[in-house]
Amino acid sequence: YQDGEVERAIAKLREQGDIFEKDGATWFASTKHGDDKDRVIIKSDGNYAYFAADIAYYYNKRHRATDPADVAIYMLGADHHGYIGRMMAMCAAFGDKPGVNMQILIGQLVNVMKDGKAVRMSKRAGNVVTIDDLVDAIGVDASRYSLARTDYNTSVDIDLNLLASHSNDNPVYYVQYAHARSCNVDRNAAEAQIDPTVADLALLDTEADGEVLAALAQWPAALAQAGDLRAPHRIAHYLEDLAAAYH
Repeated sequence: YQDGEVERAIAKLREQGDIFEKDGATWFASTKHGDDKDRVIIKSDGNYAYFAADIAYYYNKRHRATDPADVAIYMLGADHHGYIGRMMAMCAAFGDKPGVNMQILIGQLVNVMKDGKAVRMSKRAGNVVTIDDLVDAIGVDASRYSLARTDYNTSVDIDLNLLASHSNDNPVYYVQYAHARSCNVDRNAAEAQIDPTVADLALLDTEADGEVLAALAQWPAALAQAGDLRAPHRIAHYLEDLAAAYH
């Protein structure tokens, strides 16, 4: 709001004839672009509706002068499915192609588990677990990984006991341990003055060596699929498979 992005985005829509005044409020004529009803962007009391910031955010990402994004990817919660129509209408109003320049993913609910039971949360009771609470409980790495390793189409179960443990059952620990071991190999090789660029790869002839090499060879395809399918959890699963081959 302070840097004028909201006003600029609304001015662009107004210039195109997509803004009108009604009942003392300012409206976005989103039905012209496929939405089921028009949307208030400035309320009758003069305050901006939340959607005004969404409009400015998208317009900035896609149409700024420097390094505009080709695609804006949104992750919405399962309870925000009704936002898709207005968001796609906004995309179309700016001359972009819904589903191409704007892609919307709907994530499912996150369940926090402790001692084998779901932690019951309620805004009314004041016992909602925030992301800060999660970080305090299991750390930044485990928090990020636990959210990234699950397909957004399925609900996420975050087991606090498991993710705080130092065992092979903990996927975060398992992957981090494999990374630590590989870094240790690098350090030992450097201390022994071994030059990896002239290493005799023919010595990697055991079955275990073959499994690791085969897993490493799958990385380019795994990365490409994760990007094409908007599925970052595939990277996490790849790392776990690679760690299993390495261990």
